[in-house]
Amino acid sequence: MSKCFVLVAIVASVLLSFSPTFASDSWPQFRGPRGDGIAIEQSPPVEFGEDQNVTWKTDLPGKAWSSPVISDDVIWLTTAIERIPTEEEREALLKNTKNDAQKFNTLAIAKAIELKLLKVDLESGRLLQTVDLVTVDTPDAIHATNSYASPTPFLDDDHVYCHFGTFGTFCVARSSGAVVWKRTLPLEHGVGPGSSPIVHDGRLILIQDGMDRQYVTALDAATGETLWATDRPPMEAPSGDQKKAYCTPVVVTDSNGREQVLCMGSQWMVSYNAATGEEFWRVFHGKGFSVVPRPVILGDVVFFATGFASREFWAVRIDGVGDVSSTHVQWTADKGAPTKSSPLLHDGLIYLVDDNGVASCFDPETGDLVWKKRLGGKFSSSPLLAGGHLYFGNHDGEVFVLTTGEDAEVIQTNQLNGQIMASPAAIENALIVRTDSALYRFE
Repeated sequence: MSKCFVLVAIVASVLLSFSPTFASDSWPQFRGPRGDGIAIEQSPPVEFGEDQNVTWKTDLPGKAWSSPVISDDVIWLTTAIERIPTEEEREALLKNTKNDAQKFNTLAIAKAIELKLLKVDLESGRLLQTVDLVTVDTPDAIHATNSYASPTPFLDDDHVYCHFGTFGTFCVARSSGAVVWKRTLPLEHGVGPGSSPIVHDGRLILIQDGMDRQYVTALDAATGETLWATDRPPMEAPSGDQKKAYCTPVVVTDSNGREQVLCMGSQWMVSYNAATGEEFWRVFHGKGFSVVPRPVILGDVVFFATGFASREFWAVRIDGVGDVSSTHVQWTADKGAPTKSSPLLHDGLIYLVDDNGVASCFDPETGDLVWKKRLGGKFSSSPLLAGGHLYFGNHDGEVFVLTTGEDAEVIQTNQLNGQIMASPAAIENALIVRTDSALYRFE
């Protein structure tokens, strides 16, 4: 049996182990049906732009970096309408926060924010409904490159789950737009919210890694009541700034039959029992913090970036018990790791793009570098694989399209009018892209 066939078989079995029960024509969470950025049976266009292969373009209100989620011919997005202060008001608001004055130039703050859920028709791009969720007066400051609506919603058959970190968590009925329940879980994010929610077996799982407290919790998806909450392992850090993180959970069943929820955080990657919150294993990855990229899985190995201060990429076996720091690390790579964009694993290769626009490809078995290419620009959006091509979008609105494999090449660069921070979706052989000002459908 060939190595390639074995890898494909392993990938297929693992994808099935944590796929939500959605049809292939849905995009229900951050990075798609399996949370890995891979679109099955989709062939979106390679060439597109403001006047090319664009079916529709819809201007969006507010500011948000959350990605679109899609089901039943409807696109759902969150947004935040900011009441912008004058420069004098901004300085006064920042002085009332816990932030050091030396950091003021890196922060943004609003006088108030209106958090909303948008419902857009997939076929026409028409805005069908705006759901008002909450107005927050004098919200915390965020990083100037962040937004007040960065976490991506999650869809199940009947509901949309919207999470805005400390500003609120909401369950909304898809049919009516009515708010079924809401919770406020206060947390000092430091630079604003970032972790997206997932729903698994009736549990809404949230990573709550703030400066003041670091924990993982599961809420009853039907009621919002807390089912369990588990504190993170102790950390060695001079301040809470080095303890915060912004990652999104991954659920997987290992070869021993354990259903795990993998929650990457500062200094530690930790596996929990999805039903009870009990810890299965943990691995110490160093002093990395403010981790954003969502991990990916191949068989019994998880691949993850370690965040700021320690920009590395790790491969760790998930079949252990307890502290596996000295026993289950497969390999580490100290170059090419992103701090914002998530990895993409396909057909026996891992694809990454770092913050400064350098794309890399690694062998998942050995950690060896296969290739490296400079794309250019700054990157936060996670890559998409669809129709046999890789799509990478940067802050300047450029979308680079690459072929896959060991001899991958950039075959097209497309330009949009706007900033790309959200991750794209592929559905109905169309590409759905959100910029800082608009939503597009290309096909």
